[in-house]
Amino acid sequence: MREVKLSDGIITLSPLRPDDAEAHFTGEDQQLVRWLSGSPGTREGVEAYIRHCLEQWDTAGPLRAFGIRVGTDEALAGTIDLRFTAEGLSPGQVNVAYGLYPSWRGRGLATRAVLLVSRYAASAGAKEAVIRAEPENVASAAVARRAGFAPGRPAPGADGTRLDWYIQDLRTDTR
Repeated sequence: MREVKLSDGIITLSPLRPDDAEAHFTGEDQQLVRWLSGSPGTREGVEAYIRHCLEQWDTAGPLRAFGIRVGTDEALAGTIDLRFTAEGLSPGQVNVAYGLYPSWRGRGLATRAVLLVSRYAASAGAKEAVIRAEPENVASAAVARRAGFAPGRPAPGADGTRLDWYIQDLRTDTR
């Protein structure tokens, strides 16, 4: 895997790595379970997920999972991932999903991460970035709006849950 590092001077995004497993496991809370994973993680499950993410990087698979890192020690504050293929997406669209651990929320880090990862997605050939969030997930919707995403069409998720879509045209974004 070639090392990818994206930074805006405040945060750095780089691929998840095996030594992130403990911070990721202990950083999970009810909100991350509700909005992202659907069930509490296990150490073994987190380690397997990180191995899968590394395999995706190594094989140029459709998933690009980044750790959101803060400070000179690059403390893991959360994750953000891109899925270049996912149910409901059109060709050229990429799904953006993110989550911060509780102690890092409310600092604008997720918005910064979305902006950085959107530039990366555009450089990888994506035409539109899509954030899909349940209507009750007001924090995720606020991040999407702050990052310049426009409301799109609501649509059901794979399990029938209604998801609000937020879309950013990556062909014209000049940030």
